[in-house]
Amino acid sequence: MLEAFAWGALGASSLLIGAAVGLAFDVPTRVVGLVLAFGAGTLVSALTFELTEEAYALGGADVVALGLGLGALTYFAGNVYVCRRGGEGRMDPETEPNSGSSLLLGAVLDGIPESAVIGISLIGGGGVGVPVLAAVFISNLPEGLGAASGMKKSESGGRVLVTWLAVVVACAIASALGYMLLDDASDNLVGLLQSFAAGAVLTMLADTMFPEAFEHGGRAAGLLTTLGFALAYLLSTL
Repeated sequence: MLEAFAWGALGASSLLIGAAVGLAFDVPTRVVGLVLAFGAGTLVSALTFELTEEAYALGGADVVALGLGLGALTYFAGNVYVCRRGGEGRMDPETEPNSGSSLLLGAVLDGIPESAVIGISLIGGGGVGVPVLAAVFISNLPEGLGAASGMKKSESGGRVLVTWLAVVVACAIASALGYMLLDDASDNLVGLLQSFAAGAVLTMLADTMFPEAFEHGGRAAGLLTTLGFALAYLLSTL
C-alpha cells in the first residue's frame, strides 16, 4: 500500500510543480494550451492501450461497457456539481477561480480516477504501469500550471501551493486505496474498476482538457495531442 501511495504521489506531484512554475513565471496561455493538448494525448493512449485493453482481457466486453458507462456518468455528475460551485474554469489560465474550495474539489475530481489506476496497475505483483504513470504525470503538469496562473490573481503564493499539495496527497491516497481495495479482487471486479476509471478519465478529457487545449493552443493543439498519444503508445510497447 505504501508503494502505491508513493507512486500516486509521484504521478500527482507534477500538479505542484506546474503550480510553482505558474506562480513564478508568466507562462503564455498558448504554451499552457499546447501542454494541455500533449498531456491529453498521453492520457488517451494510456486509457486505450493500458486500461481498456487490460479490462477487456480480465472481464470481457460486458464488464468494459458497464465500467465505461458508470465511470462517465460518475464523473459527469461530479463535474456538474463542481461547476455549479464555481470550478468550471479550473484549467483556464485566463480565468480567476470563483473559490479555492471549488478549485480543490475540481482538481481532486480530475485526479482521483487517474491516481487510482496507478494503484490498480500494481495488483498482481508486477511493477507500476509506466505508461500510465508517465501519462498522469505529464497531464497533471499543465493543469497545475494553468490553474495557478489564474489563482495568483487573487490568492497568495503560499495558499496556492498548499491547495495543490492537498490535491497531491488526496491523489496519493486514491492510488493506495485503488491497490488496497482490489488486491484480492476477482478479475471481473478489477476489470470493472479499470474501465470505470477509463470512462471517468475520457469524460474529463472531453469536458475539461480538450476545450481548454484548443481554445488556448490553437490549431497546433491537434498536432501536440497526436504527439502525446504517440509517445505514450511507444512507452506501452517497450
